Amino acid sequence: MGLLSKDIINKRSIVALACLLLAGPALAESLGEKTGVNSVLDIAPTTADFVKEAAISDMFEIDSSKLAQDKGNAPEKSFASQMITDHTKTSADLKALVSSGKVKADLPTALDSSHQSMLDKLKGESGKDFSSDFDSDQVSGHKDAVSLFERYAKGGENAELKDWAGKTLPMLKHHLDMAENLKKKSGGST
Repeated sequence: MGLLSKDIINKRSIVALACLLLAGPALAESLGEKTGVNSVLDIAPTTADFVKEAAISDMFEIDSSKLAQDKGNAPEKSFASQMITDHTKTSADLKALVSSGKVKADLPTALDSSHQSMLDKLKGESGKDFSSDFDSDQVSGHKDAVSLFERYAKGGENAELKDWAGKTLPMLKHHLDMAENLKKKSGGST
């Protein structure tokens, strides 16, 4: 009986491993992007994941920057104005690529839960609390965006979107530098 049980367990383990291996590529696409695994492994996101993440990033940048125009200090208001201008343009560019049919993906219409939570937190803050969180959100958000765009520009599956990601990358790197300087000026910490 003991040998039979081990044999059944081994067969189940093999079946479970086979299922994981077969599901691996599918899991690596969406789950990997959500968890940050793809970033750590330097794996390009799928087109669908790239479009979703880029669009959500733009929405968050615009929405949080509108809050900063009301609640932020002078450097944050200036930074926010630039973010609204630049991210409105990248949103329009991405929307044009998708609506033209050159990129097959769905554009999200709302923030995901993690970005919505960050935005809700900012809405309830003022003064130094707002500045600290806004500045930190901008640094981390732009680090994520730079990683996303670098990985897609290097290994993405859609040539037009790859080209656009590569052309957009210098602006995002500049935004990251601006965000890091903003955080230093405000004395914000993570």
